[in-house]
This record gives sequence, structure tokens and C-alpha cells, in this order.
Amino acid sequence: MNTQQLAYRIRRHAVLMTSHGKSSHIGSILSMTDIVAVLYGEVMHIDPANPKSLSRDRFILSKGHSGAGVYAALAECGFFPVSKLATHYQDGSDLSGHVSHKGIPGVELSTGSLGHGLPVATGMALSAHRDGRDHRVFVLLSDGECDEGSNWEAIMFAAHHHLSNLVVVVDYNKLQSLGAISETLNLEPFTLKWEAFGWRVVEADGHSHPELLKALARPPSGERRPTCVIAHTTKGRGISFMENQVLWHYRSPQGAELEAALAELDENNHA
Repeated sequence: MNTQQLAYRIRRHAVLMTSHGKSSHIGSILSMTDIVAVLYGEVMHIDPANPKSLSRDRFILSKGHSGAGVYAALAECGFFPVSKLATHYQDGSDLSGHVSHKGIPGVELSTGSLGHGLPVATGMALSAHRDGRDHRVFVLLSDGECDEGSNWEAIMFAAHHHLSNLVVVVDYNKLQSLGAISETLNLEPFTLKWEAFGWRVVEADGHSHPELLKALARPPSGERRPTCVIAHTTKGRGISFMENQVLWHYRSPQGAELEAALAELDENNHA
């Protein structure tokens, strides 16, 4: 399956999952879908038949509220049956609203409290670096999450220890839970901040699969800095009435909205 088709399937699953479970965060899931599809479909070294392989790349979804998107990717990649996605956010299901590693192969860390994913990923990368292992550790942050001071402590730590095996991707959709990033706590000049903290920074269109593939490739030989990919995205990407609308942070599509969302995804997939 190519990464474009994987992205379509993740989006469609996520719309159905959040609707049936009456859960939230579909806008945030849709903004990161192309990033997740490229990582799982092309970039990361993973094996669904051996999800705990020591040589696997590690992925942490620090913006854990978007967990339905990762569950969908894992199912499509064969970590567990696609049919299990229908249990998302249901009573007794282990597919919780915020991503959980408990009983779910392929999930490295339960997340949801923002600002924790990168510190843990940094520890994973340091351990691999000291053990001489060549796998990489990927962590996906939300832009609003970059308000958290724990991230900046980890950013300093990773640069100090030359963790070139660590890759951060920031889903920079410019909206957070209740409003625009620029009005809540402005991050700009965002690229310069990461560079000042000693990171290699690559900016990319977070919906362009070729750009993401290039940005997420292994860094040049001899690179001793961690990498930050600032992925410029659109919240609600792929469903026109959700795009750039903060409303869809805490709302799920029901009834006619669900039908319209699925129809638009299907139409775009066959265009």
C-alpha cells in the first residue's frame, strides 16, 4: 500500500471511530495523518510480526489525544485486526481515546498529558546512543504542546548529548484547543528557537508526502545534532468544512456531517 492510500484509510477510519465513540480531536487527527502515513508506510523500520524487536524504530505520539490516527495506522500495517478499530472509545475497550500502550502492540508509550512524550523519547534515544544501536526514535508533537517547559528542557538535553538518532516532528497547524497559536502563546520565530537550542531544523509541507519523505530521511553522515521537522499542516485536513476550524478539536461528526465527511474523503480518493 502506498502512503497516499494509507493516509486515506487512516482518515476514513478516524472519522468513523470518533463518530461512533462520540470522542473528540478529529481535527487534530486529520492534520497529522499524512505525517503518520509516511512514517508508518515508508520511513520507520517496524515489524508487526515482531513489535518488540530491539532493532525497531520507536515512535511516540506525544499529542496523545490524536490516538485514533495511530491506532488506524497500526491496524492497517498489520499490528492488530482492522475490525478492532470499531471498539474505539467503547466501554471496556483497550483502544482508549488517548493512545495507550496497554495491550496494544506497536504503541511504545501511553500519552495524553502534554509535554511528556519528548522527554521520554530523549531518554530512549540516549539509551540507544550509548548502546551503539542504530535505530531512530521519532516523536510527534503538537504546536500547542510546545508551550510546555518540559519540552524545552528535553530539547536542550538532546542537543547537549548529540542525539542524532532523535527526530521530532511538530504538527504545526497553527491552532490549539481554544484558539490560534499566535493569540494563545506565540511560538515564532519557531525555527530560530530550535536552531538556537542546537538542533538541525527542516521545514516541510506536512501534507506533501515527497517533502515529508525527504525531511524524514536519515541525516547526513557525521551529523551530531537531533533533527526537528517543522511540518506546516492544516487542522481538519481533507474535509473542507473542518479545515482551519477550532470547533473540531472537541467535536465529532454525527448524522449528515458524518455522511458528508465520508463522501468527501471517498471523492478525493478517487479524483
